Formats: sequence, C-alpha cells, structure tokens
Amino acid sequence: MGASSLPCFSSLFAVFPLQNNAHNKSLPFSSNLSKSLFRLNRICCGVPESGIQQNPSTSRPSSSKNRMEEYNLAMKKMMRNPYEYHHELGMNYTVIADNLIVGSQPQKPEDINFLKEEEGVAYILNLQQDKDVEYWGIDLQSIIERCKELGIHHMRQPAKDFDPDSLRNGLPKAVSLLEWAISEGKGKVYVHCTAGLGRAPAVAIAYLYWFCRMNLNTAYEALTSKRPCGPNKRAIRGATYDLSKNDPWKEPFEKLEFIVIPFLLG
Repeated sequence: MGASSLPCFSSLFAVFPLQNNAHNKSLPFSSNLSKSLFRLNRICCGVPESGIQQNPSTSRPSSSKNRMEEYNLAMKKMMRNPYEYHHELGMNYTVIADNLIVGSQPQKPEDINFLKEEEGVAYILNLQQDKDVEYWGIDLQSIIERCKELGIHHMRQPAKDFDPDSLRNGLPKAVSLLEWAISEGKGKVYVHCTAGLGRAPAVAIAYLYWFCRMNLNTAYEALTSKRPCGPNKRAIRGATYDLSKNDPWKEPFEKLEFIVIPFLLG
C-alpha cells in the first residue's frame, strides 16, 4: 500500500473519533475495556515439529547466532529493557483481543498458513524497514505472495528499529491502518515488527489509547502484562501531542513533562 492510499487525518477530531463512531460500535471493545479486552490473551510460538531444542543445533551458521546477539545487544542498549528476540524459535505472538494480535516477524510462507488457519488472521500490518527483513534473510516477497493466495491483506508502514523519533512520526499512519483493518471486521489483524517487542506493541497501545477510550498508562500496562515487552511510551505521548498541535507557537513536546490529554477525559 503506497503512501497516497493511506487514510489521512486533517484534524484532531478526525484522528480521535471517540464520540458516536460507527466503527467503534462494531468492535468487541466497550467502555469497560479493563474487564473484557484482554480475556483472549495467550502467547504462541511457532516451533519445529520436533519441539524447542534445549541447545540449538551447532550446524546453524555462526553468522546467524552473531546476528541475533548483535540485535539483542542493540535492543537492550537503545530501548533500555532486558528483553531478547530468539529468531531460531520461530514466529511468536500474543493474542491481545478478539481482533488484534501482536507478534514477531513471520519467517516463511508456512507462518502465514498458520496465522490464517489457526488464528483467522485477515490482515497483516508490517512495521519493518527493508533492511530489517534483509538482516534476517527473510524472503518477504514469498510471504506477501502467500498472503495474496490466502486472501490476507498485507500492509506496510515502516519505522526505524530502536528509533523513538521514527516511531513517533510513523504512529499516526500505522494506527490509522490498524483502525481501518479492525473496523472492516473480516478477521484478526496481525501487527508485527521484527521481534514484536517495540514498534508493534507501541502501535497496538496507541490504538487502544486513541480509539478505545483507554488511558495511556492503562493500555500500556495491560498490554505489557500480557506480552512482556518494552515499547516506547514517550513516542506515543509525542505522537499524541503532534496530532493535537495546531498552533506553531505551542510549546514543543520535549519541554512538556507528564502531559495530560484533556480530550480523553471527557
């Protein structure tokens, strides 16, 4: 999907349709989200038929292990959290609600088969840049082709990994794609980045915050309690402020601490 086809919002009220929104009425969310939203949570991991090995095979190229170690070191340094991505264990994800899944990158076309058959996924939102896919040696085109064959709508809204500013800038378009897919009501939406620990959960949290009448802290804690991860909350706050900023004289977000979004209180 090209940039020209993305939903475009021109005002604060278009971005946050919290009142009398027909789409929201059709969603399995309610004002009592804290009680019902996360009832379907589970974490799943695609593994070989032989199961998870205690010691990964030494026949795996050392470069693959090095890539994973380098990636986890970068993630811990840039995101300042203790989480790790284990590529050798395959795709892993968490079912957040009836229509929303957050996870890591599909690694092969068979992962798309699994998402379709086992989870009823009808949309995939990919937040990776091309270089992310190339880093792990993923054949993205084969994955996109399998999506087409199975009738899954594949969307991309790339954001730079470990970069809060890139995430902040890309959140509005990514969340608008997620809201559109959920509002279509044709199946679950699978949102993923590389590890499913930063960009993807941030998009899901921003969606809950902007469209589902959830307080940001509540949305953040609810999701991270189900899927241990470290999305950048400040990037979500920044994107929220950017969307509501209409006046050039308004104080820069970076100078505002512990901001309150008044339109979410009404």
